[in-house]
Amino acid sequence: MAALLNSLGPIAGLRVGHFTETRRPTGCTVLLCEQGAVAGVDVRGAAPGTRETDLLRPENTVQQVHAILLSGGSAFGLDAASGVMRWLRERGHGLQVGSACVPIVPGAVLFDLWLGDPNITPDAAAGYAACEAATVDAVMGSIGAGAGATVGKLFGPQQAMKGGIGCASLTLNGITVAALVAVNAVGDVIDPASGQVLAGARGSNGQPINTMAALKAGQSPAQMLKGANTTIGVVATNAELDKAQATKLAQMSHDGLARTINPVHTPSDGDVMFALATGGAGCSADLTWLGALAAEVTGQAVLSAIRSATGLPGLPAAGELG
Repeated sequence: MAALLNSLGPIAGLRVGHFTETRRPTGCTVLLCEQGAVAGVDVRGAAPGTRETDLLRPENTVQQVHAILLSGGSAFGLDAASGVMRWLRERGHGLQVGSACVPIVPGAVLFDLWLGDPNITPDAAAGYAACEAATVDAVMGSIGAGAGATVGKLFGPQQAMKGGIGCASLTLNGITVAALVAVNAVGDVIDPASGQVLAGARGSNGQPINTMAALKAGQSPAQMLKGANTTIGVVATNAELDKAQATKLAQMSHDGLARTINPVHTPSDGDVMFALATGGAGCSADLTWLGALAAEVTGQAVLSAIRSATGLPGLPAAGELG
């Protein structure tokens, strides 16, 4: 039986870097694949903030990307991709178009502007710094794109808890599937193995109240800002996939979000999952099997993000509750 690891596992050619802003809780995270990887995407939330997702449609021309950006700062955070592009171009990585080298960097953002000064957002310098910090070891918690992430906001931000960014991987028969997810959901995060709410909307005693139970009991949601949440991530494999298969992998990975976040894919969430296939294993894999594993590691990455989070004043993390 394969061990489920809280890491990206042995996928050669992938590195993760974080930039965490010190002036307020926000930041960005980059998943580098400098030599190129086949990619797909699936957008399920109703309020996404994205970059270069049309390029990933299977019928479109470009076949590989060179990095994926996950960022805080709402739409302003998309600016961080410019720094990632500059870092890649300086090192000669990108799509060769005549004499020009054009790095392909899709990205997605989450909303964290309500924490501190909303004028401070990840920019090109932040994206460049995340690349400089990239390593094969994926650090988790309230860092990078997860620095300002929160969960459990359906009844108002005053009842919320801290989110973060997490990862998980599985390796079977030489094929690795891994996920990196920044969790900033309007809903609760639930451990599907026990049904326990790990982090979510809190009651007067400071403990999670179970948002779905409260809704069924008649409690009404607060007036939400559209798009003021969002869970974004990447599922990656060393199997050989084409763009259509990578797109299906991204689609199936959303099942991991649905198992661990409730409610999910709401009008206030811009949930996006990317998929990367490096082909390093030198073989393809059954897509049903691969997608099932993708959903499993995505769900585990969500749980890892919550379990490794660090609280802020008024926003406790799961590990800090008594």
